[in-house]
Amino acid sequence: MKKILGVMMMLVCMLLMGGCSWEDEADVVSHNISKEADNFNIYRKVTVINSQSDIVMLEFEGWCSIKKDNSDEQLEITYRVGENQYYKDYVGLNDRTTYVITQLDGSNVDKYHYEWLYHSEGDLIPIEINDADKK
Repeated sequence: MKKILGVMMMLVCMLLMGGCSWEDEADVVSHNISKEADNFNIYRKVTVINSQSDIVMLEFEGWCSIKKDNSDEQLEITYRVGENQYYKDYVGLNDRTTYVITQLDGSNVDKYHYEWLYHSEGDLIPIEINDADKK
């Protein structure tokens, strides 16, 4: 009974929000590109530069997920190099280094796609929502 009530409440919320668009298109696309990169679907190039001498210190290129760890001032770069094969590199950052991350290919992300995961008593219920304005 609780499960059915939870699903019904969620559907009512979805209906109320049906026409709402609280994010800009650019925000949705940016989020979706980041999500795709974290799933190793975006080809990127990372360049680390000595900001005092303008000398390129390192360059990495590949299908990668990148996190900036502010607690220990480093980039954590995880690369997919093959089927179920990954490498992880760390780049220390300081006041003399800067970095540039460039996406080298186009992204095919759906600007209309949202996905919610509703947890109910241990069950995972995926719900996909598509924008009604999608043409």
